[in-house]
Amino acid sequence: MDNRVGPTEGCPDAPSDERRVVTPEPAGAGYPYIRTSVIGSVPGLGGVTDAVERWVFNQARLRSLWPLTFGLACCAIEMMATWASRFDMDRWGVMPRSTPRQADVMIVAGTLTHKMADRLRRLYDQMPDPKYVISMGSCANCGGPFLDGYHAVRGVDLVVPVDVYVPGCPPRPEALIDGFMKLREKIAKGEGPASPVR
Repeated sequence: MDNRVGPTEGCPDAPSDERRVVTPEPAGAGYPYIRTSVIGSVPGLGGVTDAVERWVFNQARLRSLWPLTFGLACCAIEMMATWASRFDMDRWGVMPRSTPRQADVMIVAGTLTHKMADRLRRLYDQMPDPKYVISMGSCANCGGPFLDGYHAVRGVDLVVPVDVYVPGCPPRPEALIDGFMKLREKIAKGEGPASPVR
């Protein structure tokens, strides 16, 4: 017999369940709930508040990209070299993270196999919104030299939506830096992924 009491049971003045239920309205565009405008409370900014608020948040996002490094093959060595002292991505606010809960960009560097595909998707789902994906190298873009193999996924866009493709086998650190610059331009414009999941 379970004699435990819930947080509101046994309290005569506790609110009923009908008054405590909150049903959020759908907001669309990847956001599960309607967000109230902070700037909208300022008088005189009626119609421009959403545009101004979107611009402010996008400027903050593009200047503090925290990538989740998902190194799978030889492209990962070039990805690691991007954060070495010669290139120094920290000056652009790009700080690599080792947990998906603190990252907003996923860099898929190397050959994605079918065995790793569900792990990649699980890490992508654990990242907070908004999130972005950079596909680095020929193997991640289209399967590369393993295109006809039984083990390689023919493009990471079969698993997650991709925002920026970085070509090369393997691409140099300058190419990955250029990929981050392209991603910053997309975030500033508020554009979606270049390739949704096929």
